[in-house]
Amino acid sequence: YACANDVSARWWQKKGSGGQFCRGKSFDTFCPVGPEIVPRDAVGDPQMLSIRCRVNGEVMQDANTADMFFPVASLISELSRSTTLAPGTMILTGTPGGVGMARTPPRYLTDGDVVDVEIQGVGTLTNTVAFG
Repeated sequence: YACANDVSARWWQKKGSGGQFCRGKSFDTFCPVGPEIVPRDAVGDPQMLSIRCRVNGEVMQDANTADMFFPVASLISELSRSTTLAPGTMILTGTPGGVGMARTPPRYLTDGDVVDVEIQGVGTLTNTVAFG
């Protein structure tokens, strides 16, 4: 298990890509993972972990993996029906509510923002946004 920051370029998804959603999640540096990979046995029940995202120290998302639409075991089972899941394959399970574009007013990341993704028993991934 590891923390991942599944970054999205919302402008690109809405206006720059002609409606092609996936491209707005596929730029270089858009999916940092880490800071380490934690073995399954060290995590315990993957459906009972708190998960948080903070931007510049402000909590933006605060949930529990118990709230996931599909349990981790079900995701692995379904994906493996049609895809070979080789050792080292990463599966990102989705994001809790609270993403910036869904807020009123919307909040988007800006150059220099510090984003922390924290999962109980897994760790904290910290990244600084750098517009290039």
